[in-house]
Formats: sequence, C-alpha cells, structure tokens
Amino acid sequence: MDINDLRSLVTVASLLLFVGIAVWSWQRRRRAEFDEAARLPFIEDEPAAGERG
Repeated sequence: MDINDLRSLVTVASLLLFVGIAVWSWQRRRRAEFDEAARLPFIEDEPAAGERG
C-alpha cells in the first residue's frame, strides 16, 4: 500500500461521511429539532432571580 492508496481511502471515507451527514440532516423527523435550534439565537434570555432588566 503506497501513499496514493491511502489518499484514495481517505477521499472515499470523507465522501461517505459527507453523504451520511447530509442524509441525516435532511430527514423529516429531524425538522422540528433543527427548527427549534435555528430559533435559539432569537429567544430573549429571561433575567435570573433577583436581577432587574
């Protein structure tokens, strides 16, 4: 096994990982979870007990 075989294996493994992540992230059952996560930056923090805002 030379360096070119290793590079080919890493390339194929990276492609499979990319496709796997893409399929996982586009599943319909994950939509609600990702929509909620997308709204997190826009939710105002509630003041802690005893603090005034």
